[in-house]
Amino acid sequence: MQGTTLNNTLPVMEHFYTLQGEGYHQGKAAYFLRLGGCDVGCVWCDVKESWDAAKHPRYLPSTLVEAVKQTPAKLVVITGGEPLMHNLGALTTLLQEQGLSTHLETSGTQPLSGQWNWICLSPKKFKAPFDEVLNAAHELKIVVYHNSDLVWATEQAKKVNPACKLYLQPEWSKHEKITPMILDFIKENPKWELSLQMHKFLNIP
Repeated sequence: MQGTTLNNTLPVMEHFYTLQGEGYHQGKAAYFLRLGGCDVGCVWCDVKESWDAAKHPRYLPSTLVEAVKQTPAKLVVITGGEPLMHNLGALTTLLQEQGLSTHLETSGTQPLSGQWNWICLSPKKFKAPFDEVLNAAHELKIVVYHNSDLVWATEQAKKVNPACKLYLQPEWSKHEKITPMILDFIKENPKWELSLQMHKFLNIP
């Protein structure tokens, strides 16, 4: 369940201004807020240091909004870890009051909180997402590590709303092997699109 917010603060591993590197909004300038804490623990996670919320400093939502306002950012991505472990209502309300677009990156393993302009759901096989997150998702992004993930992706696509964008993304450490398989699958199933981790190819945060 969602953790209580200590003194109305959130654990933040890092926050920075960069470009969105993957998915539907790839290439857009975005301010990233990476929250600490994760209840999923993917073997291939590239930010394992985010998992333990207690290891990260806590910030008031208003302090985070002020940091965003120091940049030209119009889009704020809240990611993790698993950000829905925390109640995101206060933070997203403040961001939207400043005219900022709020985007969520989640595995969907906790109840939905906050006000969102865009929800990217990236579910994992070993911990099913909540139905409310499946229903609300604007983007379904399946990270493909093994060819069996394509079968699973097809099953997940049946659970989201009809307007949800569908993306397949090769797991970074195996992208040279996995990408050709994904390309063949998309050509056979054109409702899917390819997502690449552009920020890793370009070596940007």
